[in-house]
Amino acid sequence: MEITPQSWSYLGSRGSVRLVNSDSSVVKKRPPGRPAGEGANREAILDAAKRLFADRGYDGASMRAIAAQAGVDPALIRHFFTDKEGLFAAVVPGRSELPQLLLAALAGDPDDVGERLAEVYLAAWEDSETEPILRAMVRTAFTSERGAGLLREIIATRIGAQIPPGHVASDEPMLRLALAGSHLLGVASARRVAGIEALADADRSRIVAIVAPAIQHYLTGELP
Repeated sequence: MEITPQSWSYLGSRGSVRLVNSDSSVVKKRPPGRPAGEGANREAILDAAKRLFADRGYDGASMRAIAAQAGVDPALIRHFFTDKEGLFAAVVPGRSELPQLLLAALAGDPDDVGERLAEVYLAAWEDSETEPILRAMVRTAFTSERGAGLLREIIATRIGAQIPPGHVASDEPMLRLALAGSHLLGVASARRVAGIEALADADRSRIVAIVAPAIQHYLTGELP
């Protein structure tokens, strides 16, 4: 089923972020264990790619290294994903619920979208499933021109193109999203990657309260 902001909504409070669908059923994670046969190999490749992209970035994670960590022949990566670009595109949006969570946060009440978006994004950096994906995105954005281009394409198609009208001010919406995203990326990277002590030690709820007004202004306020 295609996930759209109209069929999914943000549910949560500080410390808890979830998605619910229209019949109020909480999204369930894939149960533990891997399917047999080809499915197991594909899952092993995706898990290995998530770890290595997070540790080494796009350029540093070779297909051979990913295959070795997954315990499969490198030819299987080509079989499932065609090439490294296809694998990266499958890992970034496909191994976490982050795109759906961000869309759901953006699709809520415009009056407090800044707080919701800040909470969802910063909470994702503290989630064991999502953090490696975000770390991979940061490393790739700053170390690989090709990888950064892929990221821009993924973000534009998976998030930017699906935001419903009225939830971001209609004048220069992409600039507004870029400002909000850059602000949150900088704060999260300083906390979780660079480990800047004052930010790393601060409670997430306090950081959200501090940055939310700026994010709100970027998305809905008047720009110069």
